[in-house]
Amino acid sequence: MDVQAFIAQQVEEIRGIVGSEKALVALSGGVDSSTVALLGHRAVGDQLDCLFIDDGLMRKNEGPMVQETFARLGVKVRIMDAAQRFFDALKGLPDPEEKRKAFRDTFYRTLGEAVRESGAKFMLQGTIAADVIETQKGIKTQHNILEQIGIDPAAEYGLCILEPLKTLFKHEVREVARALGLPPEISERQPFPGPGLATRIVGEVTPERVATVREAQAIVEEELEELKPFQCMAVLLSDRATGLRDGERELGQIIAVRAVYSKDAMTADVVQVPWEKLTRLQQRICAEVPGVVKVLYDLTPKPPSTIEYV
Repeated sequence: MDVQAFIAQQVEEIRGIVGSEKALVALSGGVDSSTVALLGHRAVGDQLDCLFIDDGLMRKNEGPMVQETFARLGVKVRIMDAAQRFFDALKGLPDPEEKRKAFRDTFYRTLGEAVRESGAKFMLQGTIAADVIETQKGIKTQHNILEQIGIDPAAEYGLCILEPLKTLFKHEVREVARALGLPPEISERQPFPGPGLATRIVGEVTPERVATVREAQAIVEEELEELKPFQCMAVLLSDRATGLRDGERELGQIIAVRAVYSKDAMTADVVQVPWEKLTRLQQRICAEVPGVVKVLYDLTPKPPSTIEYV
């Protein structure tokens, strides 16, 4: 791929479509949406409204980190607190596909409101090729797929959506991100799913369960960073297990740890984490995350498993 030619083409297309109107980009801090945000900013400058939706399902300190990173790039990011509406939408839903669809509907309804309030005519988003393929094949419903599965975003949510990256896979998006000048903490960042930590919880999503997996996720990323996985994660299972704490029996939570190497997210191999590192992960998670009494390591590649649990 000729990266500079791709950037020039997308900037020209965005500028030609948006014209003198306003546009909004849904920015999560991942490499896909961040790349789209810089493409949009290069195309239309201050006509672009960069919005970070705090859905309550993000990693620790995600919103402030995104704001600070983009401020250094000369791009202003505003944060919208929408956590309660997402938790309300996910309440009582244990099924993975129901959760993904509830998130998608809430996400786009929230964006539709934001677009109308800002006066924007267009919305830019970081859909990539793997999102389209996995949804169309029925592997799992990606939250940012609409037109490709027969949903008209204009009729359903009042949105005119532009997807500059929908023909690229993750490693190609990273090439574009580097060429645009995104710092390594964004361009090389691990993929993080649109529905956030909701995909790291087996069973119902609640604020309390999100808080548990968020703390475990931070430990996993910190401990496994030096192994440079494509993706690593903590997953909160729905079962409970008996453990011991301060000499007393405790029926507590189970965390599964997963780490994989991949190029395009279509296939993945399991990272062979050294035993000493696995032991430290277990010790830290059980000591630092309240209520967790058991830590497991997932040895399943993709296929037969998907990378995410939900």
